[in-house]
Amino acid sequence: MTYRPFSGLGRFLLAACAVSLGAATLGAQTPATTAPASGSNPSKVDVFLGYSYFGAHGSVRPEGIPYASVNLGAMGSVAYYMNRYFGAEFIYVDHPDGNNDGVSSLAVGPIVRYPMDHFTLFAHVGVGSERLGGPNNDIPSQFEHNPYTWGVALHAGGGMDYDLPFFDNRLSLRLFQVDYRYMHDDFGPVATIPTGGPVGGRANLDAVELSTGLLMHFGHQIPPPPVTYSCSVSPTSGYPGDPITVTGTALNLNPKKTATYTWNSTGGAISGTSTTANITSATAAPGAYTVTGHVTEGPKPGQSADCTAQFTINAFQPPTVSCSANPSSVNSGGSSTIAASAISPQNRPLTYSYSASAGSNITGATSTATLTTPQLSPGASNTTVAVTCNVVDDKGNTATANTSVNVIAPAAPAPPAAPMASSLCAVNFSRDAKRPTRVDNEAKACLDDVATALQGQADAKLSLVGSEDAKEQAVDAKQAKMKHPKPNAASLRAVNTKDYLVTEKGIDASRIAVYTGTDDAQTVTTNLVPAGAADPAASSTPVDESAVKAVPRTPPVRATAKAKAQ
Repeated sequence: MTYRPFSGLGRFLLAACAVSLGAATLGAQTPATTAPASGSNPSKVDVFLGYSYFGAHGSVRPEGIPYASVNLGAMGSVAYYMNRYFGAEFIYVDHPDGNNDGVSSLAVGPIVRYPMDHFTLFAHVGVGSERLGGPNNDIPSQFEHNPYTWGVALHAGGGMDYDLPFFDNRLSLRLFQVDYRYMHDDFGPVATIPTGGPVGGRANLDAVELSTGLLMHFGHQIPPPPVTYSCSVSPTSGYPGDPITVTGTALNLNPKKTATYTWNSTGGAISGTSTTANITSATAAPGAYTVTGHVTEGPKPGQSADCTAQFTINAFQPPTVSCSANPSSVNSGGSSTIAASAISPQNRPLTYSYSASAGSNITGATSTATLTTPQLSPGASNTTVAVTCNVVDDKGNTATANTSVNVIAPAAPAPPAAPMASSLCAVNFSRDAKRPTRVDNEAKACLDDVATALQGQADAKLSLVGSEDAKEQAVDAKQAKMKHPKPNAASLRAVNTKDYLVTEKGIDASRIAVYTGTDDAQTVTTNLVPAGAADPAASSTPVDESAVKAVPRTPPVRATAKAKAQ
């Protein structure tokens, strides 16, 4: 048996590894368009499958028969990482029979990695068992191949992976893996040369193992963020029959999966199978309700979420109404326009009606009506008509307002004017100094008119007020001190004037009252006092006609004749 470190195929594969390393190095200089999974979120499990070259260095002792390298081989490993950097690895390697040997091994041990953009460096160690056979001598007639025997194996090494921008960065190219491997096997007692059987002895091998291949990544150290779901209702408050829409917003969904949406509501009918749903609130009673949304993209935790939102159905509000009258004051029997201004907060259809107090008539069934006021008797008191405006919506909610119209009664006929005394003419007694109390001819014209006025008003009376001047009043003051005073000039003038009207004009004496006044004049004033009228002379002093006698205008005939005879 001869020691062959490398064969032609081994050299070719090693060259391929070197070329791959160079290509990966160049590729690292070109930015990738997609960030690798290992750089942003390293995998949890890595599975490696690839080619392996086994370069043996050692021999069976004490015979010194060397082992040859094995150019063909396969390696598989599974690494489970507890975090971004550290994990445990299981490796199985199989190198079939080479020129004079063959080996397979399995081992477990820790592995450490350092993820970078596009590349990952790793190192590992392991302990396990290996199954080694051989070696064969080049002289078959002398010795036979040692049978495969299990022994102890140790390995340590590392390498570099290049992340491929395919399949969501699930694949990497293992540019190289270089391991140092130590193996110890005991083939039993040493055979006597020549025996023609197994050589026996012990093998302590140092080997270099070179590998390359594909690495598959599974899982991630950081799990994908859970799906979150929020929803909102618009409007949040409404009335029965108002349309209500609920909208859901889901985050962290996987775009490669189809999400399913469902909705439920504690009030009103809800329909929708997407991010929006519609609530029919026509049959919902007033109150607060909750709508619940659910989104799912798979059965795993974090792949579904729920959301809730609240909305309120309000009771219909009653309408409001105001009432006015134009004009607000009318004559008896007149009309006024009644206007009702009504509003429904929910714009419900409205119906109008009106009523008025007794005696009035009101017609109309829209926002205006006509009021006809009652007929009032002339002279009656004004009255007020009360008007009520009524409005009702299609839900039975009502509202009322009031106004009033002032009705003006016709004016009563004017009462007859109260009779009033009137001042007639005044009789002047200053023209006859010798007879200052005599009714002279000039006075007759005035008194004839007075008589005519009395004759025209049969129920009227006449008041005569006699006056005297200051000189006469001074004489009267002296007379008042005498035992038997003479009648004063004022009273004589009054009774003489009355006497003329009675004796010469035929006026009933009972219709004439005589007084004395305080004017500084030699006159008699006359006042015609109709029935019911106040006598303006009532405040003057009445003349005592039993003590003051009239002096006729014309003396008796015999007295005159006697005077002529003398």
